Amino acid sequence: MKAILSGAALAAALFLPVVAEAAEGYSTANVNMRSGPSTAYPAVVVIPAGTSVEIHGCLSTANWCDVSFYSGRGWVSASYLQTVYRTNRVVLAPQYYQPLGIPTVTFEIDNYWDRHYRNRTFYRDRDVWRRDVYRRDSYRDDRAPGRYIREREDRRDRFEDDRDRLRDQAERDRQRQEAIRERRRDIQAEERQRIDELRDRRRDREERIENRREERIDNRREERQDRRERIERRENTDALQDRPRRRAVCGPNDENCSNSR
Repeated sequence: MKAILSGAALAAALFLPVVAEAAEGYSTANVNMRSGPSTAYPAVVVIPAGTSVEIHGCLSTANWCDVSFYSGRGWVSASYLQTVYRTNRVVLAPQYYQPLGIPTVTFEIDNYWDRHYRNRTFYRDRDVWRRDVYRRDSYRDDRAPGRYIREREDRRDRFEDDRDRLRDQAERDRQRQEAIRERRRDIQAEERQRIDELRDRRRDREERIENRREERIDNRREERQDRRERIERRENTDALQDRPRRRAVCGPNDENCSNSR
């Protein structure tokens, strides 16, 4: 009976952090949410800077916290997390977990992965990940104190996050340059179109000027032709008027006709 009660108490102690209320938190940079409290575990998703997350608890032996991001669940280094305290955002550190109401949790790969990563490709290799991470953690524990290990892991996390940020920045720069080139091509196309329109308008204006000039030349030619014809008609009329009239010839029986000269 005592063994049963002891087992129940131990189970309650183990699952108490899981059912504890989650605290509101925010990411301070683009950070990887991993499947375990170490950079050796596979990354699940990248949490953008300033995004809201739910903090379910943090480890007491390492500066890592169990968080929820949308419908995903994973571990994020507390160095990249902030929580709300009296309407202000404050950084997370192991000595502040209890005052901030953040529970202390533990991590067991089989239990955690069974609950959250059954549909992930790395789930079938959990034995490999368990041995590999255990070997790395054991090597670090033998050579350095726990604080140095956490600092080294934090530096590794910051390096990876900085690398991700640099990649994101490079991608944004590439997209910005592509947008600039696209805008330059649009401007050049608009400039060519404007030049073509100006050339067409100039050509139309020149054609109109040439047509008006030819029309004026034709009008002047017609006017000269009309003037020449009027002059010729007037000259013909004057010539007919200046010609002497022929005298009538009198007949022998015409008494009124006089042939006197």
